[in-house]
Amino acid sequence: MFSPERPFCDWHLGGFGNAPAFLFDSLESTHSLMKARAAAGEIAPGTLMVADKQTAGRGRHDRTWDSPAGLNLYFNILIPLDGIPLASAPQITQVAALTFAEIFKGLQDDAHAQGLGNPNIGKVSVKWPNDILCGKHKFCGILAELVYIKKRESDGAQYSTAAKNIPAISMGVGINVNSSPGDYAHLGRSVTTLKDICGQRINREKLLQMLVANLERAVGQFRAFGIRPWVAAWKRMDQFIGARGTIVVNNHCTDQNRDSGEGAIKKTGSILDMQDDGSLLFKCDDGTVETVYSADLEI
Repeated sequence: MFSPERPFCDWHLGGFGNAPAFLFDSLESTHSLMKARAAAGEIAPGTLMVADKQTAGRGRHDRTWDSPAGLNLYFNILIPLDGIPLASAPQITQVAALTFAEIFKGLQDDAHAQGLGNPNIGKVSVKWPNDILCGKHKFCGILAELVYIKKRESDGAQYSTAAKNIPAISMGVGINVNSSPGDYAHLGRSVTTLKDICGQRINREKLLQMLVANLERAVGQFRAFGIRPWVAAWKRMDQFIGARGTIVVNNHCTDQNRDSGEGAIKKTGSILDMQDDGSLLFKCDDGTVETVYSADLEI
């Protein structure tokens, strides 16, 4: 994983199953392109899109995701939902976060065994709902959206329903791999990179191959067993249950109003638990206990 990598144009990648992978030297956003091509019926479920650079990368609530060329990973995978109820589809992001975090933790452990890495940054962990941090520094973001793939004539044998369109999750992932924490000082929030965590450059091609393969297996296990086994594993890695935090509900949050709170509902209190359905149990300072299904969690 720490070997020199090949030129981006020579990467050997594939999506889920036999779905293809498309590589782009530069894009506005892999997420936007995936959505457009899915809606047009131009791509199959399982398709992977990867950009070496994004000019308009975005995270949750339309926040900026800096995407310089040749350093990091920016990709989208079109996850098929056959056998998965639509009501359970949002939980796939939590499965993905834990799957990726376990890989990153393995890299951190390997680096520490070699006497490398940043000893002061803390451990790789997950933060509800789907953030991956090292200590309190974010380095991987996941953005997922339900999309409908326009059904083609050739899809008839695979999808026997009468539905005109095929539901799928377009999952966009941004990972700060070989950039430096100082590159993100202008964002005004705690950010780190895998290179800082591990003390050496990462082979992005090999990392992405591992991420996609492990995610495909994880989605298969989720399809069979649901979210409960993942909740148990999440709790073993989570470092924030029992800590104080702030729940932020703001469907129009941007970089500009993120700190001002304009348009947001904020509730401060204590993080009690992650429940069996993946929701958060949160005790507010006024004594009320809430089950939270969708929000940002600040720590």
